[in-house]
Amino acid sequence: MKILLVSQMYPGSADPDLGVFVAQMERALRDRGHEIELAVLDRRGGGKRRYLELRRRVRRAGRPDVVWAHFLVPSGLIAAGVDAPLVVTAHGRDVRNIGAIPGVAALTRRVVRRASTVIAVSDYLRRELELKIADARGKTEVVDSGVDLARFRVLPRANGEGPAFVCVGSLTERKNVVRLADAFARLGKGSLTFVGDGPLRARLEGRDNVTLAGRVPHDEVLRFLAAADVVCAPSLLEPFGQSILEAMASGRTVVATRVGGPPEFVPPEAGILVDPLDDEELARALDAATAFPVPNDAARAAAAEHDLSLQAERVEQILLRASRDRRA
Repeated sequence: MKILLVSQMYPGSADPDLGVFVAQMERALRDRGHEIELAVLDRRGGGKRRYLELRRRVRRAGRPDVVWAHFLVPSGLIAAGVDAPLVVTAHGRDVRNIGAIPGVAALTRRVVRRASTVIAVSDYLRRELELKIADARGKTEVVDSGVDLARFRVLPRANGEGPAFVCVGSLTERKNVVRLADAFARLGKGSLTFVGDGPLRARLEGRDNVTLAGRVPHDEVLRFLAAADVVCAPSLLEPFGQSILEAMASGRTVVATRVGGPPEFVPPEAGILVDPLDDEELARALDAATAFPVPNDAARAAAAEHDLSLQAERVEQILLRASRDRRA
């Protein structure tokens, strides 16, 4: 099957952490024997004008059996112009933009009506999309981004004084990183490492026992997870929670938000879910999480239910169905 993959986020040399969840599923589908042509943006900069470049890349692409777009708008909207069946995956921000940015609701409705199937990466996100766009009801399926169990393997904890806390993600308000740093300070023991960058970096610099590692390639995340006792992701909202799943696959206990997708895959033995706005609850969770085993076999077992190969097979069936329906 010839697949045209369209995405506004894809890892590149300047931004190796951008859209890694797209690239890993692409590789899994290639491994299953499919031919995939990319029409993607692999850098963060460029503003809205970069979407003109994405449109040009889509127009230059060969004719596929099916188009698979990531993000409803703008990628899905651009991909909708291709004369081929369309499957589009919603990842979170694209759903949050509906109603928040003028005109996005109408554009999203157009994409959803055009699509053979809409994939949501969590049941939480499916409900949000169907609440905002009635046309999504009955044509949305839940398939998360999965985790590469061979890449994110269980490693013994790296040497160092504990407890060691790690947070992987952008340093933004949504990721709740300042509240996490404040809760860690209240705990008064161990170390906290942030892997990622963003506008709140200045509010985290200079804190005792806090390290800012900056952005790193996806392949390097594993060594930070290996150095952790607990991986933290107390986001204000997490549509799915890719870094949480990767931490669990690495055999690490998590402290994660209960708002969004994490309650769908984090069982009690794998970690603690918190109200991201409750400072005291977050501090207590950090402390309690240090009593979990390292490595945490229960976390690994829970993550294995979301093996990348299983999720790729589910996406494959959706793409094949869309292609067959067009030929019928």
